[in-house]
Amino acid sequence: MGGTVSEDTIVGALAPSHAHPREKIQVVPLAGLPFVALAVIFVALSIGFNWRWGLMFNHVVGGGLWTGIDLFVGFVIGPILGRLSVPARAEFAARFMPKMVIIMPTVVMMTLATGFQVARQLGNLAASSPNHAWLIVSFCVVGVMAGVALSVLEPANIAVLYEMNKPVPSGERIGRLMKRFIYTAGLTGAMQIATLVIMTRLGSR
Repeated sequence: MGGTVSEDTIVGALAPSHAHPREKIQVVPLAGLPFVALAVIFVALSIGFNWRWGLMFNHVVGGGLWTGIDLFVGFVIGPILGRLSVPARAEFAARFMPKMVIIMPTVVMMTLATGFQVARQLGNLAASSPNHAWLIVSFCVVGVMAGVALSVLEPANIAVLYEMNKPVPSGERIGRLMKRFIYTAGLTGAMQIATLVIMTRLGSR
């Protein structure tokens, strides 16, 4: 992320002033929770009723958003953040990261929960299917990406927000966590390219 910035610089950028008190960051945007609930209900109904269009819709939309977000954050947002001033980075993180707290788990859930059902309906789970080998590869790649997203990206995201809400944030910790978030997003973005190759291969057979 750009050049080296001292902890005092980051803390100074985040510290509230008497003229402009720092607004407390809402770690989980409550306004977005109804949309998450609708997505969960839609996925549950699609699986419960074995609704093919619903399963395909959730899988395609969830997978498309997951892929697009990973590529955009890893290869567009990351390099831009590295060139921003420290106050600009802090302001961006305060507005961007809370949204990622609810978006990423939702699109991962939509993609994985319905993807297995779509594969089952299409017969790709059968060992005799010509797509079976490609499907296993996709399970491995997507499984690693989901593990990274939920065990590395999401905790780093939440930790940054909690740290920024402290009366005296640790600039060193925030800088380290933001680097982890951006670099890991770049890694998953690269893996998403492999996913695109696999999915288009499956769709064309």
